[in-house]
Amino acid sequence: MDVQNLISMANNIGQFFESMPDRQQALKDIAAHIKNFWDPRMRQALLSSLDSKEAEGLSAIVLEALLRHRDLLA
Repeated sequence: MDVQNLISMANNIGQFFESMPDRQQALKDIAAHIKNFWDPRMRQALLSSLDSKEAEGLSAIVLEALLRHRDLLA
């Protein structure tokens, strides 16, 4: 699976939710969107990239959402 494509997709999601006034809700909504609409293999590949240097390029809000809500996404 192309991790850079997943990162790009996740960043697009993050860009949408970043404008929300409540950052904590935005983080939850990013994680929920990925949980609800991504195939489990896609989620696993993205989470695995966090443990390697492949995750470079993730926006700050997406990285924070993934780290805070990793259990939900696993």
